[in-house]
Amino acid sequence: MKKYENTGSKDTRSGFGAGMTELGQKNENVVALCADLIGSLKFDDFKKNHPERFFQIGIAEANMIGIAAGLTIGGKIPFTGTFANFSTGRVYDQIRQSVAYSDKNVKICASHAGLTLGEDGATHQILEDIGLMKMLPGMTVINTCDYNQTKAATLALADHHGPAYLRFGRPVVPNFTPADEPFVIGKAILLSEGTDVTIIATGHLVWEALIAAEELEKQGVSAEVINIHTIKPLDEEAILKSVAKTGCVVTAEEHNFLGGLGESVARTLSLNNPTPQEFVATNDTFGESGTPEQLMEKYGLNSAAIIEKSLKVIARK
Repeated sequence: MKKYENTGSKDTRSGFGAGMTELGQKNENVVALCADLIGSLKFDDFKKNHPERFFQIGIAEANMIGIAAGLTIGGKIPFTGTFANFSTGRVYDQIRQSVAYSDKNVKICASHAGLTLGEDGATHQILEDIGLMKMLPGMTVINTCDYNQTKAATLALADHHGPAYLRFGRPVVPNFTPADEPFVIGKAILLSEGTDVTIIATGHLVWEALIAAEELEKQGVSAEVINIHTIKPLDEEAILKSVAKTGCVVTAEEHNFLGGLGESVARTLSLNNPTPQEFVATNDTFGESGTPEQLMEKYGLNSAAIIEKSLKVIARK
């Protein structure tokens, strides 16, 4: 199994900030809009270097989405930024009507997603945003796993025409994907090959899946690990190819099991190759206050949970 090493832990939101800094230099049509969270979204460099292309909207997220939609009419490529809860739940009507329905080239970029927002608590820890966004016709949904991948996804979105949702987070996490790895929207990445169980992970759970695969290997279990960074469009070919070999699958995500990656995989399997599946995700619940590590352990979003579900699903074959 190929070994992936942590080359230095970083927060994924900083990967977004680095991507925006580079886009500011490379593409004069890229503009940035922020809802009073410049530091949190790492917009500082873009604002400093391109003040004429940066718009501080304030705590008016619905207005931000409307302005972004309007900017596309003039050929601009707007990247909006705020917390994931405010990027989706607070402005769903505006996204649906002004962006998705109108097929506007708006990039909705969302930090502080999932339980790893931590101490801010349940009101800010959105766990249903992927479901909300993937149900919108024409919306691309991306959930990145580390700093390098978030930067690459940000750059790729500037060249992708159409509405898109980019989800990332606040906590410092292992940075393990190659800095020069191409980011292809809609194309899964096979991280390690295996024969006994397929582990399909997204976001912060990708690193946990790699840890789980190493531990399973010590137990004589061969796990195949797939990084699904694009939840919509889903790389169904990669999923079906893997489960045809392993005969069972575990999906892992920092999101409600209702509406997330796991449901998309289950739909793919039910239509093409019904296969035993187990879910590592939150179980139809809100979060609570605590450190990211405490919450991921309490809600079963870690390598230990992936190992447990892997052994369970293998027994079901």
